[in-house]
Amino acid sequence: MAQNQKPIAAESQIFSLGRVLQSLREEDNVDVLIETTISYIKEQFDLKLIWIALYDRLNHILFGKGGFTPGNDTTVLQQRVVLGPGDLSEQVVIEQRALAVADLRAENRAEEWQELARKYNIQGTIFLPIRYKDRCLGVVLLGSERWGYLLGREDKAKLSIVLSELGAELYQSEINLQHQQIKRLEEPLIKLLERVQTLNNLEPRLEAVVQATHQFVSPSRTNIYWFEREGRYFWRRVSNQSKSINHTNNQQPSGITVQEFSDFYYALSVNQIVSIGEARSSLKSNFTGKLLQRLRVRSLLAAPIIWQKDLLGFLAVEANEARIWTEAETNFLKSAAGLISLVAPTESMESTINQVQLDSQLTSQVAQAIYSDRDLEEILRNCAAKVLQRLGATWFLLLQYNPDQNNYQFIYQSQLVNRRCLTFTLDALKEVDSQLLQRATVAVGIENFEEDLRFFNWRSLLLENGVRSLLISNCAARHAPETLLIIAHETNRAWTTLEKELLQIVAQQIGVIVRQWQLQANTQQLQQLLQTFQQCFRITEQAYTTAEVEEKHLERTALQQIASLIGCPLAILLSWSPGQRVAEIIPGVIANNRFAIALDTLVPIQTEVLIQWSLATDGLLTLSVNDLPPDTKKWLNGTDIGQILVMALRTNPDYQPTGVVLMADNSERRWSEQSLCTTESLFCQLAWSRRWLQITQSLESTTEELQQLNWYKHRRLEDIQRTTTLLLGQIHDLGVPATELAQMRCQQLLRQLDHTTASMTGLLKLEQWQLVFSCETMPIASLFKRSLERIDNLIKQQRLWVSVHGLGQSIGIQESEQSGLVQPTGKTTIAIAGDIVKIELILHELLLGACHRSPSGGRIDIWCRRLDERFLEVSITDNGIIDAQLLQELHPDTPKDLLAFSNLNQPPGLHLLICQNLMQKLGGELQIYQLPDNRVVSRLLLPLTCGNDSSY
Repeated sequence: MAQNQKPIAAESQIFSLGRVLQSLREEDNVDVLIETTISYIKEQFDLKLIWIALYDRLNHILFGKGGFTPGNDTTVLQQRVVLGPGDLSEQVVIEQRALAVADLRAENRAEEWQELARKYNIQGTIFLPIRYKDRCLGVVLLGSERWGYLLGREDKAKLSIVLSELGAELYQSEINLQHQQIKRLEEPLIKLLERVQTLNNLEPRLEAVVQATHQFVSPSRTNIYWFEREGRYFWRRVSNQSKSINHTNNQQPSGITVQEFSDFYYALSVNQIVSIGEARSSLKSNFTGKLLQRLRVRSLLAAPIIWQKDLLGFLAVEANEARIWTEAETNFLKSAAGLISLVAPTESMESTINQVQLDSQLTSQVAQAIYSDRDLEEILRNCAAKVLQRLGATWFLLLQYNPDQNNYQFIYQSQLVNRRCLTFTLDALKEVDSQLLQRATVAVGIENFEEDLRFFNWRSLLLENGVRSLLISNCAARHAPETLLIIAHETNRAWTTLEKELLQIVAQQIGVIVRQWQLQANTQQLQQLLQTFQQCFRITEQAYTTAEVEEKHLERTALQQIASLIGCPLAILLSWSPGQRVAEIIPGVIANNRFAIALDTLVPIQTEVLIQWSLATDGLLTLSVNDLPPDTKKWLNGTDIGQILVMALRTNPDYQPTGVVLMADNSERRWSEQSLCTTESLFCQLAWSRRWLQITQSLESTTEELQQLNWYKHRRLEDIQRTTTLLLGQIHDLGVPATELAQMRCQQLLRQLDHTTASMTGLLKLEQWQLVFSCETMPIASLFKRSLERIDNLIKQQRLWVSVHGLGQSIGIQESEQSGLVQPTGKTTIAIAGDIVKIELILHELLLGACHRSPSGGRIDIWCRRLDERFLEVSITDNGIIDAQLLQELHPDTPKDLLAFSNLNQPPGLHLLICQNLMQKLGGELQIYQLPDNRVVSRLLLPLTCGNDSSY
């Protein structure tokens, strides 16, 4: 018998499962489906607690639909469980898998069941999801008296089959319900549309919408609230409980102010449905409570009424109980509000058309004014009056960005009578606000400056001066906001899209006017710049041509002109001469005491950072006073000094600067690119003018000294020549000595004196004020012999060894016993051509320098080499020490700075420079350089005679 009972029991379970599945498939009613499932579970399993709940996805809540408890407690079975983080029920819903609890009495994650579990000793509990196609539709809770209760494999399979079938039926039921709701939504909307079409005025249409909405949704009351822009509040216009309400008589009792419920207002402004129901709200919690308390309701569903992006009001259904709004109700309300937005403009269609015409006339009048000959002030005055009247605003403000000051300044403003003029400036826009104006296609509206975060850095100043709301437009669309048009109001108010578009058009037209004005201003500035350059040229010309120029007149006048051009309150020059260690402060412009500095300070050149920074910078250098060290601030101590411009007066990178120009303004100053270019050009002009003036003064001084020296030497030569002639005459008068030897010697001396006197006479007559070059020839050996004889005493004193190389085989050499002099003894056919006296003096100067450089007992070598048919190369080498800077300055490619300290301004550098210049005039060349072994070379290139066959 036992073997036959088991198959019979198994078959019974299968038959029972089949019956319940068949029942679930054939039933459409949700309550019957759930009751059938509960009966099957109660029949098949030994359980003390069964609970089935359906899941509301929108509100994240479980709704109890029935079950079984030992005490048949229906209140517990019909409870609503709000799911929260960490709850077991939420975990089952989200993860969609079963969870088991060993003892429900001790499970803190299911607090709503703990009391019941302790009361009826329910321990082992299983939470199962009801799901279909990865969608959770509900939860089944199974509780047992046994601790750690779990389902067996077969029981688990049967229960899974039943719950899967239940999930499929619940899903299909939900789909059918949605289809029914959609069908119900279409019918009342069609009836409402037909009803509205039969009515002529707006008020009956609004009442029809309210009536149809109230009938469909069945709330406690249904209202239409209208938005008043001037005061920024909503007033109840139509209600199902009363007739239409005049907002002038009922602003506050049934009104909603934007200031009090800003979150609600901004949600409606962006065409968002506001839904407040049981445990759910689309607004923040603080606004939700205040709004429900203000309307004296517990649930609210509001749909915005929007026309052309402007909020006209909203349609609201209000319930006195906590209610969950269905999707069908939300869609109907949204459709009804959309229908109102279509019929609402017809009420004011005629006035709207008139307003569009007036706006068109306004924009056309502004456009005509652009091409008229009227003054800019008159154009803006007429435009401001019409715009203020049209928009009902308080201020008409036109702002221009000043790059030098980095702020916006009012270039024109107009306001209503008895309203004060705004006298402040506005800081530069933040990057986010600048990008907002650059991208905007219409004017940007701010309804309440105290709440809006846009243009935050302007808020405090505008609020202090009474501005509460405004429209702001970029006068150059898609470009950086340099010119702005602002329409400001002294109260909070909303701006329509039509008003924003109108102001954008007016702003674009005014932008053209301002652009014309800017071009005219730029032309005037260029003319002023030209006049400044001309004035600087006249100052320089005056400095060149005036015999007695006031000290520092050029610098002071130029600084005044530059400061006036760019509007700078402080301009000074740190000036010094070559070789000086401190700079003198030359004042140009000091506008007031706030820019006064310590003028009597002597600024050290090497340690003053301002000077060193400017010397290391090519061009202008911009600084802030905060960048300066304390030592600089001791003399640059003006209280308003903030931004600084410095530039070294330099005309060539190879020339040493002799001054630094410093200009300063307050900390708000921003130097524009045009100001910097203009200033740099004027500074360069000042540098050149100052340099040439200094060169002219230096050359005039040098010329005067040379004239005095030449006069003195010439008169002395005349006196020597006169004395020599007198002496010669006396010698001749004495007669010839008695002895023959003495007679010969006397005659020789007389011939030498006659020759000297004759050459001196020619020098005095022909070369009094300029050099005269003659053309003579002389063998090179004779030239060396005469040159070496002139330095013979110096050679002997320093015990030098002098040797001549490369004169050819026809030259004999005789060594002197008294010195290291090696003299050429024979004649050579090599002869040079030119002014022999001057060439001999140049050669003598080179040999003299080599002797002075050479150490005692040193060696001097003279090398001769014929380069070609035209030139002879003579190189004098010695082992002496020579200044490297002198060699660099003697190089022909080295720029000669006439104002800087130079080795060429005094001997021996001056003598060598004179020799170089003379050799160029004589058709030759002179170079002085140093070999790798440190020997000094003086290289002469002398012209040869044609043929080189003359005898001497």
